[in-house]
Amino acid sequence: MATSSSLLSEEQFLCSICLDVFTEPVTISCGHNFCKACISGYWDTSDLCQCPMCKKTFDKRPDLFVNTFISEMAAQFRQTVEVKTTSSSDQCPAIIVEVSCDICTGTKLKAQKSCLVCQTSYCETHLEPHQRVAALKRHKLINPVENLEDRMCKKHDRLLELFCRTDQTCLCVLCLKTDHMTHDTVPLEEEYGERKAQLGKTKAEVQQMIQKRLKKVLEIKHSVELSKREAEREISDSVQVFTDLVRSIEISQTELIEVIEEKQRAAERQAEGLIKELEQEVTELKRRSTELEQLSHSEDHLHLFQSFPSLGTPPSTKDWSEISVHSDLCMGTVRRAVSQLDETLNKEMEKLPEVKLKRIQQYAVDVTLDPDTAHPNLILSDDGKQVRYGDTWTNRPNTPKRSDKSVNVLGKEGFSSGRFYYEVMFKGKTKWTLGVARESINRKGTIILNPKNGYWTVWLKNGEYRALTDPSVLLSLREKPQKVGVFVDYEEGQVSFYDVEARSHIYSYTGCTFTEKLYPYFNPCLSDGGKNSVPLIISPVNHTD
Repeated sequence: MATSSSLLSEEQFLCSICLDVFTEPVTISCGHNFCKACISGYWDTSDLCQCPMCKKTFDKRPDLFVNTFISEMAAQFRQTVEVKTTSSSDQCPAIIVEVSCDICTGTKLKAQKSCLVCQTSYCETHLEPHQRVAALKRHKLINPVENLEDRMCKKHDRLLELFCRTDQTCLCVLCLKTDHMTHDTVPLEEEYGERKAQLGKTKAEVQQMIQKRLKKVLEIKHSVELSKREAEREISDSVQVFTDLVRSIEISQTELIEVIEEKQRAAERQAEGLIKELEQEVTELKRRSTELEQLSHSEDHLHLFQSFPSLGTPPSTKDWSEISVHSDLCMGTVRRAVSQLDETLNKEMEKLPEVKLKRIQQYAVDVTLDPDTAHPNLILSDDGKQVRYGDTWTNRPNTPKRSDKSVNVLGKEGFSSGRFYYEVMFKGKTKWTLGVARESINRKGTIILNPKNGYWTVWLKNGEYRALTDPSVLLSLREKPQKVGVFVDYEEGQVSFYDVEARSHIYSYTGCTFTEKLYPYFNPCLSDGGKNSVPLIISPVNHTD
């Protein structure tokens, strides 16, 4: 008879996620086993908490406890199995199982087959009766394994040859007839084939995930290089700005310190007087407290009544609730110092948008309008660079990508990483909306433009410029922009708008979280009786020196 100290079957101790022998095996409620780290990592990267094998979904993430039985068996398997890896990178490690004949005495020969009926492994010599005797020929022989007793039903002592998909457990024929008649059961070989196919599919998916992540590593490294170069430029340009600010601060610092210190000394003197007065009141209150304590323990009724009028009410004290110590700084001096700093800072800040705009123009991309997303009333130029509202409804098919009420159109190319920038001309227009939108926006019916719905935009309507946040923000602009630049930093979660001709910043959405493709968004608005009939134009970016 086979012993438990020998090597165990491969498929029983391989995690279906990492395809390696179990490490800290855990059993989840659907009955499947995984390495604790593997299933935890799988759930950490998935929106749903479900079993990778049967796809059963759990409302609450299950608590994971190591299955000590499987853990001990896996440890025994790991010690006794010899793993050899072929030279081909697309093959799995080969597991070599050496099983000894159970009949041999003395030196045991290598078993050639195991009999599931006899629950015994045989060498070539002792296997001969199973190949000759008619009754033994009907026995089921398999490649040699040592865990034959585990293949028998503990309840009925019959061969486990069925699998119950309902309960996710192996069955014998009698189990099927007693407890699993209405369950979904299949031959063990059939379930084995499907599991092996699923393992292959999972392995392919894992390899694809590896490739995607290796690609992402390269993208991140490239982004780091770009970020490093930009950081160096930022440091160089900011040194002068902060040098000027530090100089202004140093000039004002001495005067401010002198004033503050003198006011602090005055505050300390005031505080000393108040503390002295408070301490006197505390002394008086302690005295009164002692008298009250003594009176409360007095058993002389008459003495209590005689003393009560003078001691029964709290002593008259000063109301300290509104009294506090103020340093009473000379705000005029502070204001002058801050005003000087503010003036210096404003001068430097006026230079920053121009410097910033020069830098972000290097991320200019070629944007072309996508006719498949255009509202039926919009007229696009042949080169896909201009769009205007037309009074005639075109016969464009009402596809899922097309807006049917909002007169907008998206760019052809979407962006899911990095930075991009483009410029749009509005000269002569009285209404327009511009920005970016995520791929999954609602394109049918009435649309509310705000980040929650997937839009990061600004518009001009009724003579007002607004950033369409929730609620919208009124923008105070010195000049009316004729050309606006849109800059997106996907990883930083930023969408910024610039007045290109004035070289000034208009508005920025910051702290955004982007999880899907972003597309340039354009809305030329209605023609308004011809007042707003000129087209919205995507213009080439002129890189300034």
